Amino acid sequence: MHREFRVLSPTAILGYGFPKRSFEKGIQKKPHLIAVDAGSTDPGPYYLGSGKSFTSRASVKRDLDLMLSACHDASIPLIIGTAGGSGAKPHVDWTENIIREIARERGLSFRMAVIYADVGKDDALKAMDQGRIHPLFPAPEIGHDEINKSVRIVAQMGAEPVIEALKTGASIILCGRCYDPVPFAAPAIQEGYDPGLALHMGKILECAAIAASPGSGSDCVMGTLYEDHFVLESLNEQRVFTTMSTAAHTLYEKSDPYNLPGPGGTLDLRQARFESLEDGRTRVYGSRFVASHPYTVKLEGVKHVGYRTISICGIRDPMMIRRLDQILEVVKVRVQEDMGHRGQILFHKYGKNAVMGSMEPEKSRLSHEIGLVIEVISPRQKESDAVCACVRSTLLHDGYPDRMSTAGNLAFLYSPSDMSCGKVYEFNIYHLMAIDNPVSLFPVKICEVSP
Repeated sequence: MHREFRVLSPTAILGYGFPKRSFEKGIQKKPHLIAVDAGSTDPGPYYLGSGKSFTSRASVKRDLDLMLSACHDASIPLIIGTAGGSGAKPHVDWTENIIREIARERGLSFRMAVIYADVGKDDALKAMDQGRIHPLFPAPEIGHDEINKSVRIVAQMGAEPVIEALKTGASIILCGRCYDPVPFAAPAIQEGYDPGLALHMGKILECAAIAASPGSGSDCVMGTLYEDHFVLESLNEQRVFTTMSTAAHTLYEKSDPYNLPGPGGTLDLRQARFESLEDGRTRVYGSRFVASHPYTVKLEGVKHVGYRTISICGIRDPMMIRRLDQILEVVKVRVQEDMGHRGQILFHKYGKNAVMGSMEPEKSRLSHEIGLVIEVISPRQKESDAVCACVRSTLLHDGYPDRMSTAGNLAFLYSPSDMSCGKVYEFNIYHLMAIDNPVSLFPVKICEVSP
């Protein structure tokens, strides 16, 4: 009889939610593991820098409540990757507190392993001096100065730290920054399944039903791993896995269609094949994992670059729209000269290349209205507030050529028109670091949780 390993993926990101009916259907199929990805760099550097989650506490608690209860009743593990959105210690601790709160309320007892992914500046500096840190395209070369400026640095762990945590008998494993497929793949790799197939299945499961058709980030799917292939199925009858949706998601977030680098190696997809099965399922086979030497992990770090203030307005005058780039440049130079401002003044012109910028192919089209976001970044919040107010008022009353009215260049969406947004962070470390031991960088804390 062929052995199999079943993994239930409830949602694309912990806190995105999922239908209870889909989840219960998955539980009825007796999974060996429930795994969920909880984070990403997609929402930008602010959340790593601030230590805050980009998902709400109430939503995360709702999802975890259902998962923890199901895992406890079925005596199967729950693995959470990139806790709290960015996977640094504040995010991990935040998620751990929610788990403990649920355990008290539900009367649950279990062993939990908490795996941290934070990298200290001293360790990063030492690695740099030893020549073990290199840029990951398109990041530039960096020196000691950038590392010292970093507010927080995390490393993306591979399967090895999770496997070590499983060896302790922990039923709940809470990971810091983690390679997205790892929570779904690590237990199967521990049991001797092919790591290429396990990681490829994990890559798809980490986004749950986004890879199904029609896609959704808030629905449940099941992956079943066999010796030489895996099968994907939706747990909602409204969705199916097709060869197209599965292959398309295999290309998701990749610059190379055939090779997907990760901690300790590369997922080689040159021989991957996709086959339709009955009942809206898809079979995948041929994926391979190629180990790399030395073993490398990705570092993610952010630095604080100032404070932001914004103002949102609309422009309807065709004369102003026609000359908008020149008008904005004149206003920017005037304000910088008048106020001696050395920070950033940025204009985001929605309706005129705001999304694609210089890469926008539709350069000849001229919208009848423009949504404008005025953004100012300065070393201090009060300075950003003052400069944004000056930009706003200068632009509001600017007497550009061919203007028909004497005022009213801008239509403001809100009152007050200016909004102080607080600290601004920027990714300054996006580099690979070579390590000798894939486990030692990621300390594990074992906790006995009880009501």
